[in-house]
Amino acid sequence: MASQSDQIQQLAKQIIEREVCQDLASQATQLVMGDGDPNADIVFIGEAPGKNEDEQGKPFVGAAGNFLNEMLAAAGMDRSDVYITNIVKYRPPGNRDPFPEEKQAFWPYLAHQLQIIDPKVIVTLGRHSMEFFLPTARISQIHGHAVRKKVKYHDGTSHEWLIVPLYHPAAALYNGGLRQTLIDDFLKVPALVSSIKS
Repeated sequence: MASQSDQIQQLAKQIIEREVCQDLASQATQLVMGDGDPNADIVFIGEAPGKNEDEQGKPFVGAAGNFLNEMLAAAGMDRSDVYITNIVKYRPPGNRDPFPEEKQAFWPYLAHQLQIIDPKVIVTLGRHSMEFFLPTARISQIHGHAVRKKVKYHDGTSHEWLIVPLYHPAAALYNGGLRQTLIDDFLKVPALVSSIKS
C-alpha cells in the first residue's frame, strides 16, 4: 500500500493529467496541493491559493499564513502537526474568489484527499470552504462550533466528519474585532481532537 504522502502525490498527478480547471491552471505557476503531515488529526481547508502560495507551492504562506502559524503556536501546535490545503488547488487570477464551478470541479479531489489523510477534525477557514460541508450555515452564527457531517467520497462511500468552521485568517487581518474571535475559536480545536481520541 502506498504511503499517504505518495497517494496525495498520485492525486496531484491526476489533477494535472485530467486538466482540472484548465483555465486556472494555464495562468497559475503551479498546483498547490497541500502542506503538513498527511497523517494529521486536523486538516485545515481554505478556499484557494493566493500570490505567495502560487509562487511557493504551499498553502497559507502569506500574511494570513503567518497569522495561522501564530494561532497554531498559541494552541500548542506546529504546521508539521497538521495538514493544510484549499478546496481549489490553483490560484484564481487577481486573487478573486473561486467560482462555484471551480470549487465543484475540485471537490472530488478534496474529498479523496480527506479520505487518504483520514483526520479526526476538519477545520474550514472562511465561508467558501465552510459552504461545501455546511451549505446552509452562516459563518457568523456557527463559527467555533463543532458540527457532525457526512461527506460522500468519489468511490460512493461516505464518512462522518467533525467540522469546525472558523473565520478566514485573512478576514481577521482586515477586521481587528474578528482577530480575537478567531484566536478564541482556534484554541478550542485541540480539545475537540482529544475528546474524539479518548
